[in-house]
Amino acid sequence: MSNPVWIKHASQLVTLATEHKGPRTKEAMSKLSIIEDGSIWVENELIQAIGTTEELQRKYATRIDEAEIIDAFGKLVTPGLVDPHTHVAYGGSREREFEMRLEGATYMDIMNAGGGIHATSRMTREATEEDIFAQTKKRLDSFLAHGVTTIEGKSGYGLNVETEIKQLRVMQRLQTEHSIDIVPTFMGAHAVPAEFKGKEDEYVDLIVNDMLPRVAGEKLAKFNDVFCEVGVFTPEQSKRILEAGKALGLVPKIHADEIEPYGGAELAAEVGAISAEHLLKASDSGIAAMAKQGVIACLLPATALYLRENPARGREMIDAGVPVAISTDCNPGSSPTTSMPLVMNLACISMRLTPAESLCAATYNAACAIQMEDKVGSLEIGKQADIVLWNVPNYQQLQYLFGVNHVNSVWKKGVKVVG
Repeated sequence: MSNPVWIKHASQLVTLATEHKGPRTKEAMSKLSIIEDGSIWVENELIQAIGTTEELQRKYATRIDEAEIIDAFGKLVTPGLVDPHTHVAYGGSREREFEMRLEGATYMDIMNAGGGIHATSRMTREATEEDIFAQTKKRLDSFLAHGVTTIEGKSGYGLNVETEIKQLRVMQRLQTEHSIDIVPTFMGAHAVPAEFKGKEDEYVDLIVNDMLPRVAGEKLAKFNDVFCEVGVFTPEQSKRILEAGKALGLVPKIHADEIEPYGGAELAAEVGAISAEHLLKASDSGIAAMAKQGVIACLLPATALYLRENPARGREMIDAGVPVAISTDCNPGSSPTTSMPLVMNLACISMRLTPAESLCAATYNAACAIQMEDKVGSLEIGKQADIVLWNVPNYQQLQYLFGVNHVNSVWKKGVKVVG
């Protein structure tokens, strides 16, 4: 059993402590529960006490000599960041497509020409499990270095039973061999594979009858996601896939209204999805339906920037009562980044979230989007000691000083993993 850790004298200790269950909306997203001269006592992987330095010094006066003492004077302390939407496990790279976009090709142009998801599918099918493991581990190391301690990871680059299972097994293995918590999502409905072109409903049959039962039976995923988009899966096909997953115990998620308005946000509300992702082209009625049903909007501002698209209407969604989370969308084609600090910056700059809302969207609300809020996303007694020290004195500077990684050190379950 390791010694206790006592973090003391934080300039600002942002706890995001909350009294209610579920994601935050509207004004609640700005309530960060900040403790000045803050202090945390960590033991047995969990937060045991939290308060001012003076309070904890009195509480643990007879045990201070036991503790590893971390002086956070002049530093911001927050929960570990949570990334609720990644495609982190895959093979290969697609840097040539970046140049193609700069030359004028659109996302769907590239995909229809055999690039995009289809290109990564080919490379992931060809890669061994060890190859994918090694590539993914490097990306997870980078996530940790940027203050991310929990992520969601989707399959979806196999598009056949064997390779979808291979991706999910890599993530399952990394869950035990890497510090980061990985919450797995099955996304066999990421695209229609080339061999099923013109036979899209047959591929939906394969997902429903073969892939989903196998994934659920082997307990390889918690969520089931589908790309509901023109030229990918129709709302009707998407609903069939999501309802089939629900019947097997997989919670629905949906890639919605990214390229064109297509009723994806409305479908998310109809099927009771925990979150709808992207939403660049979500309709007013879709936003209203999500607010009514409490569907979390998982917004991806780095993807919009990388694709040179207008961002999702984050400010309007929050004002309408939609709970908002943010994510890197780490993937090889449209957002090859692991920097959640950059995503927080972009959420403020491009979607007009406030610095407080952006931090909530990257911690507590992000944890809610992957049903992890009981363990991570805020600093509260009994939760995992997932903690980041930042080389800035307050949360406003974290968002104001753009495009810089301010991480000083990172703790995962009470163990220092960065710094």
